[in-house]
Amino acid sequence: MTFIEAPSPNFDPRTAPPSILVLHYTGMKTGEEAIARLRDPEAKVSSHYVVEEDGRIFRLVPEERRAWHAGVSYWRGRRNVNGDSIGIEIVNPGHEFGYRAFPEAQVAAVIALVGDIRSRWDIEDRDIVGHSDVAPNRKDDPGELFPWKRLAEAGHGLWVEAPPAPGEPIGEGEEGAAVFALQAGFTRLGYDLPPSGKFDADTTAVVRAFQRHWRPERVDGIADGETRARLIALLRTGG
Repeated sequence: MTFIEAPSPNFDPRTAPPSILVLHYTGMKTGEEAIARLRDPEAKVSSHYVVEEDGRIFRLVPEERRAWHAGVSYWRGRRNVNGDSIGIEIVNPGHEFGYRAFPEAQVAAVIALVGDIRSRWDIEDRDIVGHSDVAPNRKDDPGELFPWKRLAEAGHGLWVEAPPAPGEPIGEGEEGAAVFALQAGFTRLGYDLPPSGKFDADTTAVVRAFQRHWRPERVDGIADGETRARLIALLRTGG
């Protein structure tokens, strides 16, 4: 692949080989602003790659080094996933500055880049996630407009569709066995959500993050039948 070299000083040694791939959006008004910040020593943030809307790919940090992209995070038992992840920033203003669909050239470039990265590292489909998956209380990116289904159809990541599960929607404030089972399912998939049987604010944040990735038609933090059905289907496919 062809990369535009834009080295960032914001990295340090890895703690483990890359086994997680985290997709972000830049959440800034322009790609130029985002790249400048990711290269600013004072900002203390970075990523391995930035993908512009026209499909150009900038390489900021070598894959063999730890970039500072995920912050406080968790996925499938691993905390602070920067140590064993690769971060891809996708240029998009985000929810704060005018969230919009990702252009075709950009999506194609992301798919190609993910495939290129996976040719070098052992990254399972279930470990290709969004920033909101690893930090659901803090982050919304890359958000519900990112075409996760298309990425999975290209062979990268998980995607399922299923008829709605029976039962009424479950939301914040509810308690009981159904909430406990829901939390256990999200924990098994990879989220940091120890089952308590109480649908609290943390559960709402995880449901919303799950919906942004796997149920983008409805992002409200309420576990309706289709949200629950897709969670069950994902667990059956290897999540």
